[in-house]
Parts: sequence; structure tokens; C-alpha cells
Amino acid sequence: MDGKRLPIFLSLFLTISVSFSVPLQYQTLVLTSLPQPQTLSWDTQLDSGSEIQPESETGTLSVNLHHVDNLSPAAFNSTPESLFKIRLRRDAVRVKALSTIAAVSRTNVSGKPRGAGDFSSSVISGLAQGSGEYFTRLGVGTPAKYVYMVLDTGSDVVWVQCSPCRKCYTQSDPVFDPKASTSFLGVSCASPLCRRLDSPGCNNRKKCLYQVSYGDGSFTVGEFSTETLTFRRTKVSNIALGCGHDNEGLFVGAAGLLGLGRGKLSFPTQAGSRFGKKFSYCLVDRSASSKPSSMLFGESAVSRNAVFTPLLSNPKLDTFYYVGLNGISVGGARVPGITASLFKLDATGNGGVIVDSGTSVTRLTRPAYVALRDAFRAGASNLKRAPDFSLFDTCFDLSGKTEVKVPTVVLHFGGADVSLPASNYLIPVDSDGKFCFAFAGTMSGLSIIGNIQQQGFRVVFDLASNRVGFAPRGCA
Repeated sequence: MDGKRLPIFLSLFLTISVSFSVPLQYQTLVLTSLPQPQTLSWDTQLDSGSEIQPESETGTLSVNLHHVDNLSPAAFNSTPESLFKIRLRRDAVRVKALSTIAAVSRTNVSGKPRGAGDFSSSVISGLAQGSGEYFTRLGVGTPAKYVYMVLDTGSDVVWVQCSPCRKCYTQSDPVFDPKASTSFLGVSCASPLCRRLDSPGCNNRKKCLYQVSYGDGSFTVGEFSTETLTFRRTKVSNIALGCGHDNEGLFVGAAGLLGLGRGKLSFPTQAGSRFGKKFSYCLVDRSASSKPSSMLFGESAVSRNAVFTPLLSNPKLDTFYYVGLNGISVGGARVPGITASLFKLDATGNGGVIVDSGTSVTRLTRPAYVALRDAFRAGASNLKRAPDFSLFDTCFDLSGKTEVKVPTVVLHFGGADVSLPASNYLIPVDSDGKFCFAFAGTMSGLSIIGNIQQQGFRVVFDLASNRVGFAPRGCA
């Protein structure tokens, strides 16, 4: 043997020996089936408008929630399998839209933190609705009229369908009538608030017009205004609100959208001074519908056991919550080839990793996904493989079993190691015992941490300290 090659072979031998000398770490996955749609219920006392308080008088608020899969009655005529396929198709559209948006140049504008008051709202999942996976119920106007609103960390503008409707989709509650609200106020074309819009317009009454388009073809157009929103029994006044008179697309059931992004017109930026620029949510496992989901604003939103990673700024886009991902471990060992360089957000705004509530399946840039997938396949070689399913290329036939051992998966963010429960990455895709590895690759430079991987964690957005936190078992 050539003496020059000996060190290479010896090094390779030692590397392989060391990797096999350390046993892989496993955890137990208790097998569940796809959840059935459930009847939406809500505390009707909240809709009565009683005991409403201004935000300045509120302390820390917390809520228990009912978790459901959708708002649309049509969902009850569908099987869990067909609903899951619809969810994946919608997910693909959203990922494409977010990737497209990430390529658009925008100016980064941040709000200034001031005082702190706490209030909270409720989160329910909505499987059959477009452009968002989760919904909350808010009061709009004075007196408050309660409606369902999409929650979306991937967009900014807050809007609701308004009468008179030139073209409105069907929603679960009556369409909001601005003439019946004493707190509704149109915004003038000359207002600085109007100029914050990316594409402001002006009508013949010199009132500001807005328009927002989404990647799935949905859009909303109408008059820009300020209005009071009520979270349970807490009023938040003077919120910039799109009063949509022409709204088309996939928002069936909900009345509008609560933008939770980082942009200058998002709800957290607008109302940040009132809750210390802190909010959080906890999204329950869809199969554990008896557990509560919640969204909190204020100091109570920050969990004591959360581990934090810094928020990164994209010089071209201020909407998304970018974080640094340094690596991923499978079975207790770092996956070779998955390094921070694969997820780098460069100076031109390309690449990076975002945390998004509206995307279901985590997407990783293709080289990182392939390395992760191969490492997981090797660690799960004892499980019977099954054919691919939709976007999933690593599936297993677990029929007849009640639980299995699977390799652990840990996401290594800058300063925060997030160990995922097994149910956050090996999920049921049908009622016959097929489970798939719930990650996917993307040819886009943008990677997205989706809500399947977030479920069960309280995800904390501490904008005052410019960081995002993850608290395990945060829904209790």
C-alpha cells in the first residue's frame, strides 16, 4: 500500500469506528391516526361584549382553547386522508409563495418598544381554509362584532371583509359593517399611515385604498382605516385595518387576516408598545384535540423554560422571522454536511431560515434535506419501508404496531438546541398505518421551519430583545 494513502485510510477507519462505537439515541413514538374534523365551539359570552376593558387596565391574561381542524362544514364530508392531501397541496402553494416573496426587495422598518400591557387571544387550526393554518376569534369595531381571523406570521396587513361587498367569499359570521361601528375611521390619502402601504391608492373621497395579493391567487382590496380590535375582553384601539370590499380566494370561513409578521403594518409592530413587543403561541398536536392552544401577548408570553436564538434581519424583506440554523442531529450525532453555511442569509437577502406558523412541513434547502433524510433512514433501518406519499420520500409501514423506537432529531439554532418529539417528525398520512418523515427538500434558497415541527412548543417572539424562543411542553 502506498505510504501516502495510509493516513487517509487510517483516518477513514478511525472515523467509521468512532461513529459506530457511539450508540444512536432513540425515543418512543406512540402511533396515532389522522385526526377527524371536530365541531367548532366557542364561549358565546365572549360575543356578548360584556366586561370589555381597555388594554391599559389589563394584566396578564391566559386562555384555554378548543382545537379543531377547520371552520368549513364541507370538511365534515371529507375523509381525514383527503383533508391531509389538501393540506399538503396548500402547503406547497404557500412555500412557493414565501420563496417568491423572499426574492422581493423591501425596506426594513422596525417599531419602537415602549410600555407593556398584556392581553391574549385564542388559536384554533383551520385545515380547509387557504393562506393560513390557524385561526383566532376577535372582536372588530365598537360594539365588538366577533369573527374568525387567520393568523399569519408570514404577512403583515390586518384586514377584514366589509360591507358593502362588491365581491366577498362566504364566511362563518356576518360581514363587518363599518357604519355600525363608532370607532371606525377612514385614513386619508395624505396620512403617513397610508404611505406605509407598499401600493397605496386613493378614491374620489380622498380616502386611502389598500390591496394585498397572496401567492395562492387570493387577494383583498378596499379602504384603509383604523379600528378597535377586541381580544377576548380586552380592547386594542387605533389598529390600522384593511376594510375589504373585494376579497377573493381561499379564505373560506374566516372573516379576514391578522398579520403577525415583522413589517411596519403588522399587528405586533402596530401594537408592540402596548405589550412590550412580546407574543407567543402554542400549537397543539392535531391528534390531541383535547389539549388547549393559545396565543399570548405581553410579559406572560415569555416562557421561563424557553431556549432562545437571535432574530436575524433580511436587508430586503422585513416581514419574515429569520433565525440561524447551524446544524441538525439524528440519533444524538451531528449529521455530516449540514452546516450553517447551507442556511446562510447573505447580504443581498437570499437564503436563510424562517419560522412560519402557516407552513406545515419544514422545508430545508436540498443538500441539507438529503443529508438529514439519509441519516434518519440509516437510524430507522429496522422499520419496514413504505412507498412514497405526496412530497414525502421516506415513509414506513407501521400497521399493527402501537409504538416504535425512532432516532432522535435535534435542531441546532444559534444558542438554542430544540429536541423534537417523535410525533413532530414522523406523522400519519393515512388510516392504514403509513407514517412519513415530515421534512421536505426545496430548490429555493429559503428554508422554513413549519408548524408540524413547532407543535407542542410555545414559540416566543420577543421582539424587544430581538430573539425567538422555543419552550417544550408549552401548551399546558
